Amino acid sequence: MKKIVILSFLLAGMTVFGQSKEDSIQFSTISTEILNNGKGYTELKDLTKNIGNRLSGTEAYEKSVKWAEQKLRDAGADKVWLQEVMIPVWVRGKESLQIKTADGTWKKLKMLSLGNSEGTDGKDVSGEIIMVRSLEEYDKLPASQVKDKIVFFNYPFNQSHVQTFISYREASAYRRSAANLTAQKGGKFAIIRSLSSAFDDVPHTGNMRYDDNISKVPAVTIGNTTADELELLLKNKKITAKLNSNCGMKGEKLSHSVIGEITGKKDQSVIVVGGHLDSWDVGEGAHDDGAGIVQSIEVLRTFKKLGIQNNHTIRAVCFANEENGTKGGKQYGKTAKESNEKHLFAIESDAGGFSPRGISLEMDDNNRKQIQSWVNLFLPYGVYNFEGKYSGSDIAPLHEMGVPTAELVPDPQRYFDIHHTEEDTFEKVNRRELLLGAAVMTQLIYMIDKNW
Repeated sequence: MKKIVILSFLLAGMTVFGQSKEDSIQFSTISTEILNNGKGYTELKDLTKNIGNRLSGTEAYEKSVKWAEQKLRDAGADKVWLQEVMIPVWVRGKESLQIKTADGTWKKLKMLSLGNSEGTDGKDVSGEIIMVRSLEEYDKLPASQVKDKIVFFNYPFNQSHVQTFISYREASAYRRSAANLTAQKGGKFAIIRSLSSAFDDVPHTGNMRYDDNISKVPAVTIGNTTADELELLLKNKKITAKLNSNCGMKGEKLSHSVIGEITGKKDQSVIVVGGHLDSWDVGEGAHDDGAGIVQSIEVLRTFKKLGIQNNHTIRAVCFANEENGTKGGKQYGKTAKESNEKHLFAIESDAGGFSPRGISLEMDDNNRKQIQSWVNLFLPYGVYNFEGKYSGSDIAPLHEMGVPTAELVPDPQRYFDIHHTEEDTFEKVNRRELLLGAAVMTQLIYMIDKNW
């Protein structure tokens, strides 16, 4: 009986919201085209292998701007342009973290400075390590116990959550705040256990930020294996660490987001699909977020290739500077607001190129229910989860303006093994999974364009 009630509700939704057999056929046509002829996988290989990682402010990022501009033209966009944006420039430089062994020699640890961290100006900074396992434990320490020490925030990624993004959000508090908390009590620098679901020794970088009116001390990250070893050492004796790093902010520079669109046949209200073009300066930025970029371009290409007559303007945006500033998304939102340009909907792909499992919907209940009523159309493609209520950081400014926003939700189980690391390479991406994500995004945009 329960199954009959649910089915009746879904069928009612099909009638109410205009779902039809024609839509199911179009979904199949879109999927067949992309899985057979999609160029996203080969374009991702080109981006990652011929350009590589693309931190904002680098020569590689500027190469990726030209690359994206050309790929959008190749996809058949009616209009392609660059949107100016001032971006922060952060440079890593040489860096090393060492601990003193029992015989008095120094042992190097595998590490990465956190993004936007200041360094030591190429000088050695050393001190005794103290370890805490949580922010609550650190809060209880008097400043006298922290002064002139190195604080090791040893908070592990919570393996209990099936939804790994919950674990990531919990652990990210340490990455964001470790340097500020250390400086507030007079510590020399901070070490954090990486925000990693993997049981390996790969350090994960990522963005941190400094609060105003607090000294800027360095913050570095170590992989899980090194963190475990350091924890064991600290149980038995005092350990001295030494950091030497040259990282730091180098002002701002003019750069660009890259935008391409297919003009609407009915009106010029805008539907946005996007990802961020920049990446961290390790690995190749394949899952984060080369995948989202090539999927977004694939949406435009598929509409053109299949001759789908879009009612509204469909715009692919390759956002600048998501990783260490989100300046591209902020500038896009600012420009849209100043020009009074109407946006109907925006979706971002920034959670990896794994098999799509859902679409997270950050919007009012009416729009949410309408999209959820399309679930039967998406089920054959493995997409069933429409319960999320978040969307990407690049389209957050649009959401603040009242635009319904969404995010593609790929299978999350492997993403935080490689996120923000040297392991985020093209070889970690599966062609079918990547292109199926592009197909689902195209299918959703087709339904939004038809029904909104």
